[in-house]
Amino acid sequence: MKGYITVREAADKWGITPRQVQILCKANRIVGATRMSRIWIIPEDAKKPTNNRKKVKYCND
Repeated sequence: MKGYITVREAADKWGITPRQVQILCKANRIVGATRMSRIWIIPEDAKKPTNNRKKVKYCND
């Protein structure tokens, strides 16, 4: 389909695993991602979702 990429193509583009892309799609974190039967299709211009986890700094006093 024109204008869409596969999970594997998105994973290569963003530097993450295909499984992580599938997880992001299922969690609705990729805008415009749609499931067609058994595969996810992602818009070519979709941006990689940000990581909202916070880093914790430990201090040994």
